[in-house]
Amino acid sequence: MATTIKDVAKLAQVSPSTVSRVLHDNSRISNTTKERVMQAMHSLNYHPNAIARSLAKSNTKTLGLILPNDELELFQNSFFIQAMRGISIYAKLHGYKLMYNFSIDEQEEIEYLENYIHDNWVEGVILFTSRQDDKCINYLHKRAFPFTVIGRPSSPETGFWVDNDNFQAMYSVTEYLIEKNCSSIAFLGGLRELDVTLNRLSGYKQAIKSHGLELQENLICTTTRFSEEEAYEQISELLNNNTVDAIAATDDILAFGAIRAMQDFNQTLLPIIGFNNTVRGQYQTPALSSVEINPTELGYKACKLLIDSLEGLDNPYNHFIVETKFIERDTTQPQLFSKRLVQV
Repeated sequence: MATTIKDVAKLAQVSPSTVSRVLHDNSRISNTTKERVMQAMHSLNYHPNAIARSLAKSNTKTLGLILPNDELELFQNSFFIQAMRGISIYAKLHGYKLMYNFSIDEQEEIEYLENYIHDNWVEGVILFTSRQDDKCINYLHKRAFPFTVIGRPSSPETGFWVDNDNFQAMYSVTEYLIEKNCSSIAFLGGLRELDVTLNRLSGYKQAIKSHGLELQENLICTTTRFSEEEAYEQISELLNNNTVDAIAATDDILAFGAIRAMQDFNQTLLPIIGFNNTVRGQYQTPALSSVEINPTELGYKACKLLIDSLEGLDNPYNHFIVETKFIERDTTQPQLFSKRLVQV
């Protein structure tokens, strides 16, 4: 369980309200008391978000958002739009403004973070993804700057984050396809460096193994970005060289590319399931079966964790897990499970 203000207060032999005042740099608190409280925070490894607030002396009431997309893809993926909606709702309720930047790579994200912190533009940051050995997370930890991550980081015990149970969600998707007598299920994912891709890939692999099927590494393909065109190319190549009877995609955008590839291959659609339950997926033909991940709630709770920390409020948790739900539509209708694409 995460360390709380009460834990700090007990070690520093002060009241929780005094700790809160120290976090807000209250001028009525003596330097001696402040030093004792800060030492207690350090000893307990109290989350750096709270420490940063007391040191930064910033009161911009502004949060910085870092979006990992270029200008062409930024608003094509509705996940980011809906997550920003949730963030905006909670921020507005508590009098905070938002500043956002989008980036083409991690280095550019770091540059934005440096500007945010150096120029005191924002009081805290919300990251929209987590990667293996994430440079942004490492940088924010090093600077002891308040932040929350949408995504389960590699070291989930060391900071604030929100996510779905991506392992279980993809396990359930794969199991569903297996129970429909599919045995050659392709996995179509995003960047392998993303924790969300790795977690969903782990769920896929475990479902395959748990049901006594052979794990076919040749049916696992990932893209370098969330691109419909790249997914089209990946699945076209896959179908040309392998026997496939279903596809589990980690994002609706990737699923759209896969559907086009299947239709161009021989006008036959295989069962396919995506993630994110996008509006386009609901109304296109065929309508896409998908996993609803509730991005608005993810954004809302990410913002809540950050603002609660900035305001010095006690929270016994450092993360939230948001529920998912499988939405069945045309791409998993019964008649599709009798069709197979065979290697040519």
